[in-house]
This record gives sequence, structure tokens and C-alpha cells, in this order.
Amino acid sequence: MTSSTTRPTSDALLADMMLLHPKLIDLSLGRVERLLAKLGHPEKKLPPVVHIAGTNGKGSVTAYLRAFTEAAGKRAHVYTSPHLVRFHERIALAGDDGKAHAIEEDTLVDVLTRVHAVNDGDDITQFEITTAAALLAFSERPADVLLLEVGLGGRLDATNVIADPALTVIMPISMDHAEKLGPTIAKIAFEKAGILKRGVPGIVSQQPDDVLAVLESRARLVGAPLTVWGRDYDAYEQAGRLIVQQNDRLLDLPLPALIGRHQIVNAGTAVAAALTLGERIPSLAIDERALEAGLRNVEWPARMQHLTSGPLPEILGEGAELWLDGGHNPAAGDMLADTLATLDEKSPKPVYLIVGMMGQKDALGFLAPFRGLVRAIYTVPIPGAHEAPHSEENLAEVARGAGMQALDRKNVINALETIAGLSQGPKRVLICGSLYLAGHVLSLQQNLE
Repeated sequence: MTSSTTRPTSDALLADMMLLHPKLIDLSLGRVERLLAKLGHPEKKLPPVVHIAGTNGKGSVTAYLRAFTEAAGKRAHVYTSPHLVRFHERIALAGDDGKAHAIEEDTLVDVLTRVHAVNDGDDITQFEITTAAALLAFSERPADVLLLEVGLGGRLDATNVIADPALTVIMPISMDHAEKLGPTIAKIAFEKAGILKRGVPGIVSQQPDDVLAVLESRARLVGAPLTVWGRDYDAYEQAGRLIVQQNDRLLDLPLPALIGRHQIVNAGTAVAAALTLGERIPSLAIDERALEAGLRNVEWPARMQHLTSGPLPEILGEGAELWLDGGHNPAAGDMLADTLATLDEKSPKPVYLIVGMMGQKDALGFLAPFRGLVRAIYTVPIPGAHEAPHSEENLAEVARGAGMQALDRKNVINALETIAGLSQGPKRVLICGSLYLAGHVLSLQQNLE
């Protein structure tokens, strides 16, 4: 614990907690279960929980469900990870104004101090101890629902201490975190299927056939009723509208504010989840008007976020577009390339990428979908990354090996200046490859203003 005589900050407490990290990491629920027991089981004192897993789309579906809930006049707590700029973003508490807000510094310091004291120096990962702190905070402030996003995997993730959620949601699953979850898509699907619970409805988003087989096998084993994309519900764009069909119900809704064809899947899954949740818990029923308002007003930073003002867009000059996305795996690369292609169909402009990636990510798999779509790639380091990122030199070499023009640059601002100095005329630039890089960009936007 920090030795300062003044009250510690959340940053100091989080740094102290890193010292408790086990020398050998094994995904396990034992450490967090032990800590929660010492805290008096806050995980048993929560509002109804929607537990959300998947490789891509977890954050988006959480954002949609939050928007639906708040548009219906209900209050939501929200747990997500990682954060973009400040740790406080991970724990959003329902406020008196009906909106969820990042936890206040005093409240965060209070719950971190309490869990740190109760843990009493035992080995525990930072994610486990901060998840316990989040559950403690959620248990002590009223809300109608808790939207709980899995950190990694599902079966042995610290969030899986919730024994009886109101609903589970499994978003599209693809290869990612193979070093921790397993080397095959079937193994990764098995880990994520671990959030399914007996008697608890599960909403399954669009999945490859081999993934769906694993999820359905696990559901049969534990007795979890599934609502499956393509069988029990579907969503598609038609005449500039979002059409969602579930059983014998057809909804004609506005397109979501989050752009990209993949957001049709994410939004459709969120609508199916909201309808199913309302059927199970009538007090959480969300009408069509709230669904419409939620789709129009949903916000989720660093998911094809259009940066229209501020110091970074100004570097590119008038008429240029600057976009930001935290996508970092091959499936995300496919979705981002598709989104850029769609933008180009509507308004053609030369496209450039600025990319930084963490070292364990499949850089070639992520970059390959952009071949033939972008003029050049500029690779950058990720300041303050929690683990070793790909060096900008190595990342540029990977891109060149995939047949794309690529140059390394010392930072994001240098990359933007390079692009601005190219040919005259409007350009389209996407910064992507890591949520940590996205957080750095948003921090630059704030700090340079």
C-alpha cells in the first residue's frame, strides 16, 4: 500500500495492486471468489445482470443496450474493459439523471482501498481485484440493470462469478488471445460459452458453423435456452432502415448511429437481447420508441469514431476525414476494410491508415484485408502500452510483406503531418490497430486543445 500520509489517488492504488500480480498466471475464479467472500458477497447484491462475451462487438452491444435502457427511463450500471483514457471509464454508475457516468475519483479510491485492505496482500491479478471493486461499487448504488462485459474469454474470467444472470449474450467469436484461450476457434468458443447458465436465456449473435456447434453443445449440457442469429432472429438493412425479425415479430427501426455493416449485426443482436430481457423481467421491458431513440443516440468511442474537430483533424486540413477505431484482430480488419470500402462508394477519397498494434496480435491477419484499398500505411508506436507492442519498424515490414506501401513514423502526429504533406485534396485517414492506441489518440485530442 502506498506510504503517503495523504489520501492515495486511484492511480497510486492501481499501481500498488500490480505488485500483487501472481508470478504464474492461471485463469481461475478462485482468487476473486475468495476476495468477494471476504467483502460479504457484493456479487449477490446486484441488479439483474446482462453478461456479455465474444471476440468482436461486446462493447458495441453494451453501448446499444445502455442506450435502449436509458431511453426507456431506466438506469444502468456498465462494466467494460479496457479503458481508453482513464481507468474510471471501466466502471460507469447509474446517476440521478438517469445516465451512467464514469465512477467518481472519491468513490473509486474508496472501493479500491477497501478491496485492497480485505485482500491483505494475497496474490491476485489487477483485473480480478478491480472487478471485485467494481462489483462492490455496483452493489452499493441502485440501478435497474448491470451490463457486465467479460474481460477475457468467459469461463474463467473474473466476471463469471455471477451465478444467475438475467441474460447472457455471446457476440461473434473469432481467433484472438489464442495464447491464453487456446489455439483453435473451437477452444476459444468453449471458453466464451462458459458464461451460459442453467435456465438463463442466451442470445447468440452471428457465428461460424463450427463456433455455433460448440455453443449449442454447451447450452444443451448446462440447460441454457438459446436464441440464435439466423434461426430465431435476424437483422438486415432495407431501404435505409434496420429491419429486425424475431419469431413472428418484425421491427422497422432507424439505422444505428454507429457506422459499418457489422453494426447491423451488433444492433440486431442488441434488439433481440433487449426484447428477451423484457420478456424475462417485465420491469425491464423496452418499447419500440426507446429502441428507436437508443439506435439514433448510441455512442461508443473508438468504434469508427469520426473525429470532426480538434487538434488532430486540423493537421490534415479542410475536407479531410479522420476516423478512429480500436479494432485489432483479423475479423476486425475485415469489418474495417468493408466499412472503408462502403465510405469510398459514397464519397471516394484516397485512404491512408495509421496503425499501431500490441505484440501478440496477428498483424498480418489484421492488415491483409486493406490490400488494394489504402494508398499507404504509416506505422507508429503505442506510448504507455501495458505490454510490448509491435515496433513500428516491424509492423511496417509486415505490411510491406503483404504487398502494401508502408513507412514507420515516430508518433501519430508525425504520421498525420506526413499524410497532410502528400498530394493536395481531401483524404480519408483511419487510425486503428489497438484500443490502447485509440486511447492515446483521444488523450492527444484532449491534451492538445
